[in-house]
Amino acid sequence: MKLLSKDIDKDNTGQVTLIPEEPEDMWHTYNLLQIGDSLRASTIRKVQMESSTGSVGSNRIRTTLTICVETIDFDSQACQLRVKGTNIQENDYVKMGAYHTIELEPNRKFTLAKKEWDSVVLERIDQACDPASKADVAAVVMQEGLANICLVTPSMTMLRAKVETTIPRKRRGNCSQHDKALDRFYDQVMQGILRHINFDVVKCVLIASPGFVREQFYDYMFQQAVKMDNKLLLENRSKFVQVHSSSGHKYSLKEVLSDPSVTSRLADTKAAGEVKVLEDFYKMLQQEPDRAFYGIKHVEKANEALAIDTLLISDDLFRHQDIPTRSRYVRLVDSVRDNAGTVRIFSSLHVSGERKCCTAQRVPITLECCISSAS
Repeated sequence: MKLLSKDIDKDNTGQVTLIPEEPEDMWHTYNLLQIGDSLRASTIRKVQMESSTGSVGSNRIRTTLTICVETIDFDSQACQLRVKGTNIQENDYVKMGAYHTIELEPNRKFTLAKKEWDSVVLERIDQACDPASKADVAAVVMQEGLANICLVTPSMTMLRAKVETTIPRKRRGNCSQHDKALDRFYDQVMQGILRHINFDVVKCVLIASPGFVREQFYDYMFQQAVKMDNKLLLENRSKFVQVHSSSGHKYSLKEVLSDPSVTSRLADTKAAGEVKVLEDFYKMLQQEPDRAFYGIKHVEKANEALAIDTLLISDDLFRHQDIPTRSRYVRLVDSVRDNAGTVRIFSSLHVSGERKCCTAQRVPITLECCISSAS
């Protein structure tokens, strides 16, 4: 995300102009938008025009509209964001008060104005515009005939490719059909890795599967790399880590990132941080339940006692449509920070955030507290 301008007054009113550059930026934009905001962006409008002869025709015209946001629709798989609202600024083609849907596009700027910019939203902008905030972990979760190629960013887990193919069963005395189909499947997965993984950014590529599928694929991939003299794969061979998973479906990535055998390997990556913190909370919940709390009321009481050191909270809570409820969570976050606590905001599209949880901890009275969107 690129920040073009930021004009926010002392009373926290104002506007920012941003350019989304990557698919993940659409997720950040979705978290910035709220109903009642003012959004100005370029869009296409179908307009009816009458010619000098009296005939009526319609043309698709690109124009810039400013709408009052009423509906926000985000497609997490395609990373597409559609915003519907009423026109609030005079335009040659759209009447005041007319409804229009703007589809925000990568590399096209938009201006967002709010009546109040709170600390959580401003932090989101800083995070989105941080050039170091990139996907530094990739994962291939696979089984025979199924592979999911994912990028794990600090904010979300993005499925970049899904490979599905039918693998015939082995027959007594004749395994050729099975082996040929398996080789074609492995080749498709390898091509997906080359197409979707940027090895200049990615520090670690996890290959996870049940059984021996990961070993067979790993051997096949580097045999082909040697045969074709693929320097990209050969130079990055050390980045590949083989891990066990219960299946080849995407949800198995949670258990892969929680595996102690890969924790040390991922220690310098951003994706493992949230998973580790959440696992530490669950351990405390099991071993020292008197120090572990969850739910908004219990966390607020812990905060009143200045007993929070680390607060973990799902970003789902900051998209609440009820303004007083959203403000309640923002005040909690600000209060913890004012009391020298640490706040970790979990993304609901990250593998750790799928559990929708929040935790908090403070020394010397150490407490851990968990708030979910269902609390």
